[in-house]
Amino acid sequence: MKTAIIIHGMPDSQEEYFEMLESIKNKEGWHWLLWLKDELIKKNISSEVPVMPEAYNPEYKAWKEMFERFLLNEETILVGHSCGGGFIIHYLSENDVKVGKVVLVAPWIDPDKELKTGMFDFDIDESIVSKTKGITIFSSTNDMQVVQDSIKILKEKIKDIKVTEFKNYGHFCYGDMKTREFPELLEEVI
Repeated sequence: MKTAIIIHGMPDSQEEYFEMLESIKNKEGWHWLLWLKDELIKKNISSEVPVMPEAYNPEYKAWKEMFERFLLNEETILVGHSCGGGFIIHYLSENDVKVGKVVLVAPWIDPDKELKTGMFDFDIDESIVSKTKGITIFSSTNDMQVVQDSIKILKEKIKDIKVTEFKNYGHFCYGDMKTREFPELLEEVI
């Protein structure tokens, strides 16, 4: 049975983290994450949006512990937004697992090394795509420079990665897209 794990990004502050928690609890959505979960469930794909611990100051070990509560296999679809996408790259680079399709929406791997929590202290596995049924990056022409730099690094280091570029989707957040629906992502995941 196909499953999906959708990993959110890093809120800017502790306050924004608690707003995210409240938004998820009330099923209002956090950008497009809950919309995607609901759409996948309608297609009989069991889906989860775990709330990663202290996401405003993400630590790899804590996120890994949370992530490993879920069964990973070749039928598991992984979707990561921003820091969540970077986490997926880190996890797959360091672990010998096989998963299904992977979609990274505006992945961020902290190219400026500003985060001091160990989240992105790893070497990217060049052959990471071979552990998946394909990795696609969603990139926007007007995203933050650090995200564009992250995508450039990933494109240079990872063989056979696919990049789909969008115009003016910003950081793929509700404030940029003005909608919680993201049909292009749903289509790519399926």
